[in-house]
Amino acid sequence: MKESQNSRSPGATRGTRALPVHRFMALEPGPRLIVTGAVHGNEIAGTEAIRRVLAEFERDEIEIVRGAVTLVPVCNPLAYRRGTRMGDRNLNRRLQPAAEPAVYEDRIANVLCPLLAEHDVLLDLHSFRTPGQPFVMRGPADNDGPLEPFRHAEAEARLAAHLGARRVVDGWMDVYAAGVAARRRRALTPGAVFEDPAYGVGTTEYIRSTGGYGVTLECGQHDDPKAPAFAWRAIRNALALLGLVDEPVQPPAGPLECLALVEVHDRFAEDDRFERPWKSFDPVAAGERIALRADGSELCAPVDGYVVFPDAGAQPGHEWFYFARPSDRPL
Repeated sequence: MKESQNSRSPGATRGTRALPVHRFMALEPGPRLIVTGAVHGNEIAGTEAIRRVLAEFERDEIEIVRGAVTLVPVCNPLAYRRGTRMGDRNLNRRLQPAAEPAVYEDRIANVLCPLLAEHDVLLDLHSFRTPGQPFVMRGPADNDGPLEPFRHAEAEARLAAHLGARRVVDGWMDVYAAGVAARRRRALTPGAVFEDPAYGVGTTEYIRSTGGYGVTLECGQHDDPKAPAFAWRAIRNALALLGLVDEPVQPPAGPLECLALVEVHDRFAEDDRFERPWKSFDPVAAGERIALRADGSELCAPVDGYVVFPDAGAQPGHEWFYFARPSDRPL
């Protein structure tokens, strides 16, 4: 059930001092799945879907027969109560335990990170601001590299394919790290954000660092009435796919489009402007102008591809948009 507006009004503090966690453990061994919602407080499709599943557990309509599932409907209670993306900072950036927590999200991380580390698989439910179709973000290919070593790419791809989205995106950490390096080279850019690549670590990156795997499922636009049902179906199919319940697994939604993020561009100045009001995953042809810098230089598509996560309100020195092309990692 959706919370009333009053319960999520700015400045609310009641209900922000604990992280509600619901766990169901079977008597037979199996995978340990954690499902999270409202990592960003204004993204409540996952919250509503998780609460729907909890109600089904209460009515004995779902039975865990092996393994365990943990449901966290609201990961950021402060931001959720305010109806904002974050409380003091973005919980899904630089997600790591804090020896000396300075802000609210640091204290949440000190509870959430150990909880993630107890599990094998993560399904993190989100939504997005502009209109568009649901998509899922997966991690890297199996590798021993220093940035994000990984060993579960096949299992992660199988999970991504069965969540109902027809678009799968990879390449996040590599592109984020390249963006950080480029930002450091522009040391004189006013307002530049000088974080390190660890700032790109969120829930899925954290569980991969502890030996598990996970995906971020973007369930639709924030206010799309279909988004909670989409998230609910994804949870139910994940339970079936992992064998936690004895229910049939629904097949993938259809042909899957696999994309890879390849570049990130920061905004340099207030007068930098987009060629037109882009939406995420708008296609662009090679050479097509995406944006015009204040100094007159053009940002054009290097190849046929897509504009991803455009932010017309980005501050100078911050991420402005990403560019994606077809991935060489089909599912």
